[in-house]
Amino acid sequence: MDGLRRLTHRVVRLLKADDPETGWLVRIVLSALLVWSLRYLAPTEPGVRPVLAVSLAGWACFVATDRRWPRLARTALALAALLPATVAGVPDNAAALIFLYGALFTFVLLPRMPMWAILALTGAVVAVLLTGLWLAGRGPTAMLTQPALIVILVLFSLHRREYRLRAEQTALLLDQTARTQQAQARAAALDERARIARELHDVLAHSLGALGVQLEVAEAQLTEKGDVVAATARIRRARRLAGDGLAEARSAVAALRADVPPLPQALGDLVAGHRADHAATVTLRTEGSPQDLPSAAEVSLLRTAREALTNAAKHAPGAPVTVTLDYHGPAVRLTVQNPAPDPTRVRPATGDGAGGHGLTGARERIALVGGTLEAGVADGTWRVTVEVPA
Repeated sequence: MDGLRRLTHRVVRLLKADDPETGWLVRIVLSALLVWSLRYLAPTEPGVRPVLAVSLAGWACFVATDRRWPRLARTALALAALLPATVAGVPDNAAALIFLYGALFTFVLLPRMPMWAILALTGAVVAVLLTGLWLAGRGPTAMLTQPALIVILVLFSLHRREYRLRAEQTALLLDQTARTQQAQARAAALDERARIARELHDVLAHSLGALGVQLEVAEAQLTEKGDVVAATARIRRARRLAGDGLAEARSAVAALRADVPPLPQALGDLVAGHRADHAATVTLRTEGSPQDLPSAAEVSLLRTAREALTNAAKHAPGAPVTVTLDYHGPAVRLTVQNPAPDPTRVRPATGDGAGGHGLTGARERIALVGGTLEAGVADGTWRVTVEVPA
């Protein structure tokens, strides 16, 4: 019972996957119809049965070789459609019409059959049929109706073929669209992962950098000066920084970003916090009239400024830092500069390979909003310059 059920399911799957017009089921049924018509419908006039037998052999060759040798199979099918037209003029020869219509209908509906081959076979069949009808002495009615039926059959088949081709193209387009959407979704997911990685680095680099400075100062005050009160204040400050960094890291992991204040105000808050955390002189200058920027551009500028300040505190502790926000021109420019730790090692400012991983992530973030980032040492000054379209 289970074996019969599996066999039934397999047959059903094969039938669903089979072409409903030129597939194996249609060919089996049409082959049985041709054999039956040759046996019971073909007239006994001399030459009719041999011609139909050769046509049946051509049909059998097509069925047997269609997959392995398609060119041979299509030639045999064209012969199977053309031969019955030579004896279609014989009275009461329904078998010839069945052979002719079955083979011709299949020929027209075959996938990837060139149009020139369809038109050539149709013209040859009509010419041979008219010649046979004229030689058989058939009247004008037969000479008009039978070729007209063939033309109607071919037109119907071509219409059906065009409909199927359009349906296949639509299905292919939908499949390509679905694949494109999947690729875009995957690319968006990768971009989001990269964005979250950059956010995590910005948050952790700033928080851990400031935390390290506070702990280092606290250690110096305890070991060198024995100032417990000042060291305790530094440790408390470090604890607050750790709490703030943890909160920001959680926000970045969740890929959430609260609305930020206007860029000059946000930079002012950042500078004030850096000044308090590192006891450094930080000057903020705003030039030109502030302009509204896309949220992504403002966040990118703010994150880059934070990264530059963190690097300044790490590599040039205590050195004065100048932050300039310039709204003049078609682009908004942010510049963060401070004295280089070693003025003798001078290298031109460039956007290629300058800075560590933090500035690399900042450069990627700025590029996403259509901007550029340059970082390097020139004239004994470390300078980070960012431009984004206004």
